[in-house]
Amino acid sequence: MAEKALVTAEMMSQIGTESEDMVLEVEKSVVKRFVEAVEDPNPLWQDEKYARKTIYGGLMAPPNLLCTVIAGAGGGRVRVKSSTPRRGGVAGGDDLELFQPVRVGDVITSRAKLVDIQERVGKDGTRRMYTIVETTFKNQKGEVVATDRSTSISW
Repeated sequence: MAEKALVTAEMMSQIGTESEDMVLEVEKSVVKRFVEAVEDPNPLWQDEKYARKTIYGGLMAPPNLLCTVIAGAGGGRVRVKSSTPRRGGVAGGDDLELFQPVRVGDVITSRAKLVDIQERVGKDGTRRMYTIVETTFKNQKGEVVATDRSTSISW
């Protein structure tokens, strides 16, 4: 018996759906906890004296803080609504593109958009759904500092 399709017309109609804005103030304590958790020793994120002497003139945020902290808070994401049950899922990867540095003290607003849903059959015959979401991150000046293209895989 053939497996029922995972991707439905109802799901495809959601392409283009955007999330609410999520706002994150890049506080020193957030950066500190993040770099400790990922064991990143870069003094640009942690040592104010060092950071002031660089071309940036102050403490910076690690680039991956944007998609990690915002995603971890559950914001800035678009979830596909479906009546089709799924048995499992994994993260399929992120493609983070950086345009401007993010500084401690910046206020970052993110907005995610569902850009594609694809269904593929794996080598084992299992149907898999690939959901692609693009998130744009802007600073308090309205400048795009980064974009993230995130893939989720479910079955």
